[in-house]
Amino acid sequence: MPLELPIFQSFMAPVSMPDPLMYREDAFVVLDSNQAEEFLTAPELLAKLKDVLTGLQDNLPRELQKFPDLEAQAKHLLDTSCELDLGPGQFLQWYAVRLEK
Repeated sequence: MPLELPIFQSFMAPVSMPDPLMYREDAFVVLDSNQAEEFLTAPELLAKLKDVLTGLQDNLPRELQKFPDLEAQAKHLLDTSCELDLGPGQFLQWYAVRLEK
């Protein structure tokens, strides 16, 4: 006679995924050393990051060294970070914001 194991039922309620609108970035507020804050779209911020990274190619942060080009480096920063250390007293920070219409 085969061994019968009890059947367990899950009593957990289904998990609903968060609304994708929560993660949509309308714009980014960008803080740059000694400059006023500015609001940029994702493509504008990507262009700014590529411009900044152009001057850092000889001294890239380790996590960016594995990416083959400026586009990949900037995209990685945009997707995973909110700050780039530019040296003593220098910084670039960006934060996703949703603008009210």
